[in-house]
Amino acid sequence: MIRLEDVTLFVRAAALGSFSNAAREADLLPGQVSAAVHRLERDLDKRLFARSTRSLRLTAEGETYLPFAQELLAVMQAGEESLHSGNDELQGELKVAMPSDIGRNVLLPPITRFCDQHPKITLRLSLSDRVSDVFRDPIDVAIRYGVLDNSSYVALPLAENNRRVLAASPAYLEKYGRPASLDEVTQHHCLLFTMNSHVYDKWSFPENGARRQLTVKSRLLCDDADVARRWAVEGMGIVYKSWIDISADVQAGRLEILLPTHPGEAAPLNLICPHRKQFSPAIRQLHSVLREHLTAIADQLPC
Repeated sequence: MIRLEDVTLFVRAAALGSFSNAAREADLLPGQVSAAVHRLERDLDKRLFARSTRSLRLTAEGETYLPFAQELLAVMQAGEESLHSGNDELQGELKVAMPSDIGRNVLLPPITRFCDQHPKITLRLSLSDRVSDVFRDPIDVAIRYGVLDNSSYVALPLAENNRRVLAASPAYLEKYGRPASLDEVTQHHCLLFTMNSHVYDKWSFPENGARRQLTVKSRLLCDDADVARRWAVEGMGIVYKSWIDISADVQAGRLEILLPTHPGEAAPLNLICPHRKQFSPAIRQLHSVLREHLTAIADQLPC
């Protein structure tokens, strides 16, 4: 008979890429994780991992079995939560990943208030501009910008009407002038950041039913989008970011929107999860809180 703990350790070893990491997370010895996976392989009569002294990777059979194992664990979690459905008090662990800028500057206050209001909630927050893999990373849900390109995700919208805007500080505009067209933007200092090790140096804009793309350059580059926003506030150049990320700076006069009659690309924000069963009562309540907060900001977009 397949043991639930063996399935759990298989899923974590697949996500973390080694038996040692899975063991460390579960406070076990690596040999115990290896034995659990071996039992599962014996019960399934299939080899799930290809092992070597330096690497651990899923076999084709392991890749096939992994989503079913994840679904099994999700169903078990949902069943446990259903036993507490009559209890109005939210509880349990939430593991949430989100972009660094919006997480640190926009979402942290309402999330903190949410945790204060629900003291039985345990939060594990991951702030990074690396796009999390909700199927493999140790998270329950991720908050992500952009139009979803994977139909296997389940998504709850947070801010459908949000989009990117060009902005610069009054000091920069006084020193270098204000671009009068998209063509002139490429002649200015532009502030860039990387996402998943890829430089975001191609800025797209909807134009006449098509997409206009600008290739921009900068002497300043960082791997944290929040730093690009801070550079813009300090007068170092033009930034092209989500309105939600820079709305507070615009309203405080630290940044000004450029080319307001030329809209930027859509940047909808969603809360995503691999399986609908993982949308626990706590996650649904958190979604409701964040959606209300973000919709109010998105509705203030002045152009």
